[in-house]
Amino acid sequence: MSDEDDAPEGGSSDAGNGHGDRADAPDRGGDRGDRGGDRGDRGSDRGGDRGDRDRGRDRDRDREGGSERGDGTEQPREPSVFAAADRGPLGGESDTGGAATARRAVRTWAGGAADRTTTIHGDGTVFEGNQIFALYGSERTAHFVQGPVPPETLDHLGRVYCATSGYRRMRDRLRDHRVLVLCGEPGSGRKATALALLDELTGGKVFRLDPRHGVDEITEEALQESGGHLLELLTEDVREAEGEPRATRSGRGEHTAARRPVTRLSELHLDRFGDLLRGRDAYGVVLVENGELADRLLRGRYGMYCPPPPADEVLHRHLWNQLRAESDQALGAARARGARRDVVEALGLEELRPREAARLADHLARHWRGEVTDEELLAECASFVRSQAREWFAGADRPGAVPEALPALNAGAFRIAVAVFNGSAYSLAAEAAELLAWELAVTLDPEHPPGRRLFGTHAEHRPVQARAVLEDGELDLGPAKVPVRAVRFQGEALAGAVLGEIWHGYHNVRGPVARWLRSLCDDSRPEVWVRASIAAGVLCSWDWIHGFRELVVPLAVTDDPVARMAAATALAESARDPRVRPAVADVLKNWAASDDEMLVWTALLAHGYVLAAGGVSGSLDAIARVVRAREATDVDVLVPASFSVARLLACGEPAPVLRRLRQWLEDGRLNLANLVHLAVIRTLSTRTTHLWGLREVPELDGHAARPLMVALLATRPELAPELAALLRSTLTTARSGEPALEALGGMLRRAAKDPESLGLVCGLLPRLAVDRRDRDRLRGLLNELVRDRDRPLDRGAARRMWDAVTEGANR
Repeated sequence: MSDEDDAPEGGSSDAGNGHGDRADAPDRGGDRGDRGGDRGDRGSDRGGDRGDRDRGRDRDRDREGGSERGDGTEQPREPSVFAAADRGPLGGESDTGGAATARRAVRTWAGGAADRTTTIHGDGTVFEGNQIFALYGSERTAHFVQGPVPPETLDHLGRVYCATSGYRRMRDRLRDHRVLVLCGEPGSGRKATALALLDELTGGKVFRLDPRHGVDEITEEALQESGGHLLELLTEDVREAEGEPRATRSGRGEHTAARRPVTRLSELHLDRFGDLLRGRDAYGVVLVENGELADRLLRGRYGMYCPPPPADEVLHRHLWNQLRAESDQALGAARARGARRDVVEALGLEELRPREAARLADHLARHWRGEVTDEELLAECASFVRSQAREWFAGADRPGAVPEALPALNAGAFRIAVAVFNGSAYSLAAEAAELLAWELAVTLDPEHPPGRRLFGTHAEHRPVQARAVLEDGELDLGPAKVPVRAVRFQGEALAGAVLGEIWHGYHNVRGPVARWLRSLCDDSRPEVWVRASIAAGVLCSWDWIHGFRELVVPLAVTDDPVARMAAATALAESARDPRVRPAVADVLKNWAASDDEMLVWTALLAHGYVLAAGGVSGSLDAIARVVRAREATDVDVLVPASFSVARLLACGEPAPVLRRLRQWLEDGRLNLANLVHLAVIRTLSTRTTHLWGLREVPELDGHAARPLMVALLATRPELAPELAALLRSTLTTARSGEPALEALGGMLRRAAKDPESLGLVCGLLPRLAVDRRDRDRLRGLLNELVRDRDRPLDRGAARRMWDAVTEGANR
């Protein structure tokens, strides 16, 4: 067949000329142990019985030894390492998941956790900024306390209060029923609204009622004539009952106040409360946090949801109050400072709550007056998310027994789960939260394992507990994206603040959280183990001594390849911190020289992320050291090593990787040559999205579903000659030719369905058709693809490819 032959239209134009390529395809590593003849050439038998050939190849792969007739004599043959050319590190090329999942996880932790400065006083009160948290609680007494709200507090409220939507309806309902239940989140302005309502209806005669007692315990004597009464229900689920001794668990006869459940608040109690208030010509507002109780009360006649007023309006009113004595330019300048990018990024919140807006106004006013510097202002702003996390977890396990503490533990577990799965499917975060809640509960009270509530907080309300929202999103599965109901924090800084608070602030929480993350890393779904492993890496970077031993080592020594991949990912992510990187590098050096194959496997995969070695060159050096020390047929090393090399090609710096691959071929050692050929085959068959790293490579985003070879041709066209030279070397090497040609056929099939990819492939084929044997090989492949009775290649695309191969003769 000449170079000028037409493309096949039927079955009469087979291409190829036997096995003559061996004279033109020198194998730098030698192939004395390979099959006689270059089956990668695929000569004139392409139109023959493909099934017989496939069955023969399967028999060759199934047996470990055997012989094959080459030049008339039978020679022993080594097992071909290229039988595993399409094998991924987890058993399949798609098991590593899509790149979007990893990118979202990395971005979640990009800011890390800021340092915390906390003062703890002897009475257990923690001061952070202007937020106060009582850790130890106080002694309960039977005495019912109530006290007036100072007039200056009401005067200040009158100057800065921003009416929430529905304020008039709230006032009318309170006037009609005497009782109003306001539901919302702490810091959302519920208390300010309640005080404003009571102040308006009573002319400033407002009292606070003792929050340690429920609505059912209020008596007429506790109410003030013609006054307004504010009661904020505590979130604790038990009260200390006086005079009811209870033996401690030690059984030593010690007695303490017995715990009894809080009376379940109902409309019956509110009716009674309303009658008491009506008898005193008074009013009462009860504050309830969002949750199951709020859901129930909102369906009754007393409950109303209190939405927060616009944060921008709250900020403006507070700034005006703070700067009303300053110049006319002060208010505008302070607001402009608050809108600057560095302040917004330091806050890390999408929408401030009214309490936070008031805090920010105070900081901006002090900054305008020169009382704080720019650096101090940013530090104050960065404390907002830390204060939120501190408020969420301080004393969350009170009263220290299951099931009383379970609601608080469930809420805490959900917040931690959202931190790990921020932006991912709500179903994954919710299930992970249930697993973590179980770990927390059995740690708190091992004698009473908890169950799961089936109809607890509704999915539409639960995210509010974590300052999160539900929204429509997409989950990247690799070759496809599916719609999901996603959950995410209303502020990227919250994830780091939550994980930092529980990891640094509460040592006893580390055990259940570590067990939980390890169990998630055992999950075969990439959407789960990728998230968990990156979070584990962040924790290791915060405390290497503890995290490495509790999180990484148990995963690295398992038989599960998913867990070992998770360990490699966690190590690489922890190496993002330059202070931790030397420790990670030392671990990987020791593991690479270990006799434990699982540790070697983990070390090789960790080097595919670049971060552990500090650069592409160091990663390639580390991989080569392991491969040079092994046999050329050691599949257990070559599979993860070739995957990591392909991942390095996708890391954004492919040029030095390609130069190193050429050097390895010229080195002449068979083990390194096999590594190169396997890596090249992976570029033909593995989608770019499955080769995600832990660094941003935005130019590859638009080519995620395409093979890496096509993605590199599209984004780095100057590398086409080097890519073609490596691919041609792999095609013309006897032992790698056949699997390489099969992988190339798969890439051509994909390109035929994608016009842009087809153009890129047609630009590559002339570089592969250097001589007559190359062109015959490629034409034979095209003939076979066109004649495939099950999946025939599109003839129009095949003709373009045929013409591109012919063009190689004119180069």
